Amino acid sequence: MNRREPSELIALLRHVAKWLPLSLAVAVLAGTASAFFLFALDWATGTRSAHPWLIWLLPIAGFAVGWIYLRFAGRAEFGNNLLIDEIHDPKQTIPLRMAPLVLGGTVISHLFGASVGREGTAVQMGGALADQITHRFKLGLEDRRIVLMAGIAAGFASVFGTPLAGAVFAIEVLVIGRLRHDAILPCLVAAVTADAVGLWWGVRHTHYPLDAIPPLSAWGVGAMMLAGAVFGLVGRAFAASTHALGCWMRARIAYAPLRPFVGGLIVAVAVWLIGTERYIGLGIPVIVESFQQPVAWYDWLAKMALTVLSLGTGFKGGEVTPLFYIGATLGNALAPLLHMPFALLAGIGFVAVFAGAANVPLASTLMAMELFGAEIGVYAMMACVVSYLFSGHAGIYRSQRIGRMKPGYRQPDRDNSE
Repeated sequence: MNRREPSELIALLRHVAKWLPLSLAVAVLAGTASAFFLFALDWATGTRSAHPWLIWLLPIAGFAVGWIYLRFAGRAEFGNNLLIDEIHDPKQTIPLRMAPLVLGGTVISHLFGASVGREGTAVQMGGALADQITHRFKLGLEDRRIVLMAGIAAGFASVFGTPLAGAVFAIEVLVIGRLRHDAILPCLVAAVTADAVGLWWGVRHTHYPLDAIPPLSAWGVGAMMLAGAVFGLVGRAFAASTHALGCWMRARIAYAPLRPFVGGLIVAVAVWLIGTERYIGLGIPVIVESFQQPVAWYDWLAKMALTVLSLGTGFKGGEVTPLFYIGATLGNALAPLLHMPFALLAGIGFVAVFAGAANVPLASTLMAMELFGAEIGVYAMMACVVSYLFSGHAGIYRSQRIGRMKPGYRQPDRDNSE
């Protein structure tokens, strides 16, 4: 026996003994926070649906949230990008106030009709709560990085019910082309446990009906590659448009609370002119519908426009669920053109637009398998990888760094100030 084996085994056992309780603590905090958030979100969505006139208060709600963030948020205003920056270059503890601020801001956004998501809220709450553990136990910088990643994994997993995707998302989203394997165990334990904590609190996740997946064929693989290219370009356009609108608004409206006021007014008028609430909020019913029957070809475009407007003007929430909506409805529209089942293309679009916009093809593939079954794995990975390649480097998270360039792209000029 090699002399080093006993010491290596002891070191491994110490590693596990250290990270199991830390990961479990992160998971309980993040899973509980996500459960409360999802219940509040259900209330907000139901209330808005029952009282359509609330959309006219969206400008006032946006101004109020903008003022609160201006007055009290400080560094917490930078949201997901602050978490990623602190993992790359640890400096200060994430302010605990990030959790209640983003929770309240997101619930208000949904209550009055903004087109935003929910992953940003769950991830920020998970990261902010996790960082309080690093402060209390005075963990070193490298351990703090891993705890923050575990918080991201726990938040993502518990809000979507996808623990494997949540664990991989936390180690894949930080750097394009590079994974943090040293954080796999803490992220996996935190993600699986946080999801279980949410279920224990009574959270029920949406079921998306995808029953029959056709066997692999040459045309099927080719169709996934073609669709993946479209999904990647759309994800790229979404990220670029959101960032561009945000920069444009900051350059023209100096007083931050006025930006969501203006954005809220435009969204409210747009909803009134369109005559439907189909394109605001999470849009879960429309996503489910895209798996069951053909939907209007322009649904994805209308949702994308209102989401870019909402996020670009400063409403709080997230990008991921709107990306699911955009991808599912776009896939539904592409299905007859590619001679593929619309439910399959809706499921592939659901994850592939997200894969391109966030540069996370592996997490997106795992999400497809967790939501729709393992049989979709090859189709999903083909589309997600192609989407990732076609989406460029400018993803939805401005603090995401580039570890390895994608083929065919040059190093972009990036402003990580957001």
